[in-house]
Amino acid sequence: MNVVLWIAAIILAIAMLGAGAMKLLRSRDQLVGAGMSYAEHFPPGAIKLIGLLEVLAAIGLVLPPLVGIAPALTPLAATGVALLMIGAIITHLRLKDPLGQAVPAIVLALLAIFVAWGRFGPYPFA
Repeated sequence: MNVVLWIAAIILAIAMLGAGAMKLLRSRDQLVGAGMSYAEHFPPGAIKLIGLLEVLAAIGLVLPPLVGIAPALTPLAATGVALLMIGAIITHLRLKDPLGQAVPAIVLALLAIFVAWGRFGPYPFA
């Protein structure tokens, strides 16, 4: 199960790093043009903050256990990702986006909840 949790955390970290980097490096108009229509409903600073939180979560998912310093940050980062994704799901529903646009957030939220459960619960880092 430890290997499965590592794989889930790595997949989650890659997704968060990619999404966060995109929000940090692109303007709001570029994000809207890339199909992220929700971005037009947020101020640019909020989008950058969400991107920063996603990048920090990606780092927190894998770096602490790799270097052996504060590995308890991993389940906390996974919890943060779950909360971010719940916010994304609510945003998509509130904006009446097609359900397909919320599916990635739903999948990532479930993956984050799984990692948080495993690392807080039966499979913590020693």
